[in-house]
Amino acid sequence: MSTAVIFDMDGTLFQTNRILELSLEETFELLRGKNLWDKETPIDKYRRIMGVPLPAVWKTLLPNHSIDTRNLANDFFQKQLISYIHSGRGELYPNVAEIFRKLKNNHFPIFIASNGQTEYLDAIVHYYSLQELITEMFSIQQIASQNKSELVGKIVKKYKLKKGFVVGDRLSDILAAKDNNLISIGCRFDFAQEEELSQADYIIDDLLKVEEIISSYHSDTLSI
Repeated sequence: MSTAVIFDMDGTLFQTNRILELSLEETFELLRGKNLWDKETPIDKYRRIMGVPLPAVWKTLLPNHSIDTRNLANDFFQKQLISYIHSGRGELYPNVAEIFRKLKNNHFPIFIASNGQTEYLDAIVHYYSLQELITEMFSIQQIASQNKSELVGKIVKKYKLKKGFVVGDRLSDILAAKDNNLISIGCRFDFAQEEELSQADYIIDDLLKVEEIISSYHSDTLSI
């Protein structure tokens, strides 16, 4: 298989911030209504850990609550996120469809590797009609360890990738590239942190710049 490009979803392709706080506030309002929470919604705490798998999210936000309560919060939160996606409240980052089309037209396989859950990812992919542009989507739910490096490794192994790029906004994406001998492209978008981005091979503020980076590796064959 030719050089692949593996994209993170939240904070890289999808502007999660547009629906995140609404969904989180509604989730904690549900918990308040059930007398399971009596404080403000911990939005700032979630912003700091944005990008980690959801089981880790609820363990951090609800450290003293039962597994059942965490599951309740997670299920309701996912339901709200998906509802907002279907109602058009979310949005892709600029140029997602354009860079996907350019890559696909030049025979670069496109994958999504995300810490998001499958139903949530499916909602985004189908609402924005990305399914015809990507080769396959992978959710952290497919990996028992909940480790992003292993998730990307699953793609590498399944498709026998020898070369590729991982595009994402958080350290887990950058490490996933390094751990699998791929090139990391850090996105300086909403949830990115400079100390994490500094470890990436490249840093971009526009997804179309992925084209320039890939072109530098394929100047003899690429004309996107």
